[in-house]
Amino acid sequence: MEVEFTAAFSQQFDQAGIFVRVTAEHWIKAGVEFADGAAQLGAVVTDSFSDWSLAPVPEWNGGRVRIRVSRSGDALTIRAASGGNELQLVRVVPMAPEVVAAAGPFTCAPTRSGLTVPFHSWRATAPDSQLH
Repeated sequence: MEVEFTAAFSQQFDQAGIFVRVTAEHWIKAGVEFADGAAQLGAVVTDSFSDWSLAPVPEWNGGRVRIRVSRSGDALTIRAASGGNELQLVRVVPMAPEVVAAAGPFTCAPTRSGLTVPFHSWRATAPDSQLH
């Protein structure tokens, strides 16, 4: 699955991307989040406990971002790009082949109301052929 949106964020924890849900205790979100004064590319992986990986991408704020989550074999691969740039690997997450999951775009603003995120596309894609 792939989504494209404009990441025009200004408040702590404004965010958008792809959410993958297995259960209420097992989920993944990947996208851009405004944290500590800058846009951050990251992922949260939760399986009873959560971890949060991120990297600053301040130049992405205000621009178009593409996030792709691809499932193949026993892994979920997260890739991202800004503008028309080529997708880059963000993270590989283990996921057993028999696990049933649902995915879709998400946006969230837990510290304020009124965030609007324009999504330009949401499409199903063939699984990526390689993990990295």
